[in-house]
Amino acid sequence: MAQSMDVVSQAVEQQVLQTVRLVEEQLDAELGKLERMDDDELELLKERRIEALRKAQKQKQEWLSKGHGEYREIPSEKDFFGEAKESKNVVCHFYRDSTFRCKILDKHLSILAKKHLETKFLKLNVEKAPFLTDRLRIKVLPTLALVKDGKTSDYVVGFSDLGNTDDFSTEMLEWRLGCSGVINYSGNILEPPAATSKQRSKFTKVEKKTIRGNYNDSDSDSDDD
Repeated sequence: MAQSMDVVSQAVEQQVLQTVRLVEEQLDAELGKLERMDDDELELLKERRIEALRKAQKQKQEWLSKGHGEYREIPSEKDFFGEAKESKNVVCHFYRDSTFRCKILDKHLSILAKKHLETKFLKLNVEKAPFLTDRLRIKVLPTLALVKDGKTSDYVVGFSDLGNTDDFSTEMLEWRLGCSGVINYSGNILEPPAATSKQRSKFTKVEKKTIRGNYNDSDSDSDDD
């Protein structure tokens, strides 16, 4: 048994050493490429980098001018259409003051709005949006409508996709939004940041919901509560 463990240990050690060598070789290749560049090529590389930074800053300012970077409440359903048309990615929280789980989402969405400037984060009181709530068939509160290119492409209904618990993490919600492509998610889409393997097995595959989807009122507080 001990001999078997030694063989495994040696194999792992060899694999690690091979990985380290590959990384070193890649770094050496990049450094060699830089050393072979003449002044004109280095200047061109510098200019491209500066231009990329300028574009990124310009994009950031454009997002901020459209209300990205903060979690905002819009006053009416009429405003929803304008906001959705103006930005490529929008997350809208349909809520009601009397539904306490809506306040849980507020906390997480406020954090994500600051982190993901590429996406607009909004909230809308369903009592001020009867037409839109009916059109989107929102039956359970809270519900997040995820909008891409002006069209509602997915929903997060209640907390069923977030572990069926009120204590889900901001990272879990971030992962769920990443699955829909409504934010730029840098983590592993195939594996949610759940605490246990049992939870992971629930969320490895997220089924997309559409406007015609049916919602289970038992997921969270019903809109009729």
